[in-house]
Amino acid sequence: MSDEADGKTGGKAGGKASAGGGESELSRRVEVRAARKLKGQQAQHQASQTIWAGLGMIGLVGWSVAVPTLLGAALGIWLDKNYPMNHSWTLTLLIIGLIAGCLNAWYWLAREDRATHEGERQRK
Repeated sequence: MSDEADGKTGGKAGGKASAGGGESELSRRVEVRAARKLKGQQAQHQASQTIWAGLGMIGLVGWSVAVPTLLGAALGIWLDKNYPMNHSWTLTLLIIGLIAGCLNAWYWLAREDRATHEGERQRK
């Protein structure tokens, strides 16, 4: 608030002052405000990207574990019905699907971690 009041009076004073000194003061104030506003907008944009990226990563990890596990279980049920054996195809393929899903999730998390750290290094 005080900046705006100062800016209004400073602008009038700057306009009444000589063309050399007043105009440069006004342009400096406008430049400072524009930089502050741009910095605030960038911070808001970065915060919203972080939230959505986190939610997206949670969904990606969940689906990367759930889909192979369910596919393994479905294939195992079908094999148990059509090709019965001494061991359970359902249990075997469920475990294989779960392991494959965990490895897939680990891959995506490691990739995201690498991208995050590279982004932090570039900002510094």
